[in-house]
Amino acid sequence: MIDYRTVASLSGRLLVASPVLKDPNFDRTVVLLLGHEPDGALGVVLNRATEMPVTDVLEGWDGLIPEPAVVFEGGPVQPESAIAVARLRTDVSQPDCFRTFAGRLGTLDLAADPEPLADSLDGLRIFAGYAGWGPGQLENEIDEGAWLVFDVLPGDAFSPTPEELWPMVWRRQVGLLAAVAFYPADPGMN
Repeated sequence: MIDYRTVASLSGRLLVASPVLKDPNFDRTVVLLLGHEPDGALGVVLNRATEMPVTDVLEGWDGLIPEPAVVFEGGPVQPESAIAVARLRTDVSQPDCFRTFAGRLGTLDLAADPEPLADSLDGLRIFAGYAGWGPGQLENEIDEGAWLVFDVLPGDAFSPTPEELWPMVWRRQVGLLAAVAFYPADPGMN
């Protein structure tokens, strides 16, 4: 677990919703933070796949998307907008249309021609909308226990089973944190 007070930025880290988070927009979500600065934070929800194929919204990008090749619900803010998160291969130089936010992870300009990028990418996801926080808002939610911050693993953003990401991230933690993976979706049914 990472304490936001000990790092300059949480960009490139995972926000994992705790069971105390009561906002239905983020129930059992895993958010990849694309940006975290004093004026706010922005991220995309990694584990909310839709049934809409990427080919229905973006022509030419479908061959670059791993399974499931669908659009993901990135968050409740501007759901009509699209954000592409990609991972560059280690043996390529960074294309002009790629903006890194953590190592080989970055956002990709969807106005670029996808064909030349095929050999440069090691993963790609398309998100409709995003999650956003104003100045101090995310830090307050972390302090209240709504979110925990963890390091991202290379495959998290491109998991072939995104619906299993929330318990998977909890299970890889140490001690009692790993037990949260087994917290019932509806504690009243326990």
